[in-house]
Parts: sequence; structure tokens; C-alpha cells
Amino acid sequence: MVRESRTIGASLPGTPMYYLLLYDYVENAVERRAPFRDDHLRLARESLGRGELLMGGAFADPVDGGALLFRADDPSVVEDFVRRDPYVAGGVVTAWRIRPWTVVVGPPPRS
Repeated sequence: MVRESRTIGASLPGTPMYYLLLYDYVENAVERRAPFRDDHLRLARESLGRGELLMGGAFADPVDGGALLFRADDPSVVEDFVRRDPYVAGGVVTAWRIRPWTVVVGPPPRS
């Protein structure tokens, strides 16, 4: 069962903000994600093409979760990604959370 967390806080309407989508994975995630990987990556590339997703990937050693960085006017863009993600529907993701993220040091990622 996927535990879900809603976003706390949001940007002013029409002001893009950064959001981190954090996933927790099942054990043996590399094997378990295989049947869903192509569709998950297709969804990610579509979001990337619209300028919503800036980057994403799995944690390594161990592969026990992932992080995806979005830029959007509000968290509903990220919530829609989660609803459509085959990793979530397929049980690879055991929990997820969306965190507003403020860039403090360094240039913000380009969209």
C-alpha cells in the first residue's frame, strides 16, 4: 500500500516553484521495476518535454528510493505525475512525498 503525503505550502499563483518528489521503493526494486520501467521513463520524458520535470533518478547503493525535481506553478503538476506513474500503480513505490524546495546556493536548474 502506498502511503501518500500532500504538499505543505505552495507558491503564489503563477509563480513557478521547485518541488522535490521523493519515492521510497520496495525491496528488490531493480527487479520489481523492470516491467514498468519503459512506461515510467516515457511519463518522465513527457513531463521533461513540457518543462515540468527538470531531473530525476534513483538512489544508488542501495536502490531504495528516488528523487525527481519539478518546476511548476503549484504542486498539482507533481501530484498528477504520481497518479499516472506506473511505479506507483505497480507497487514499486511504497511511499511518496512532495516537498517545496528553495534554491539557496548555486544557479537554479534551467527548465
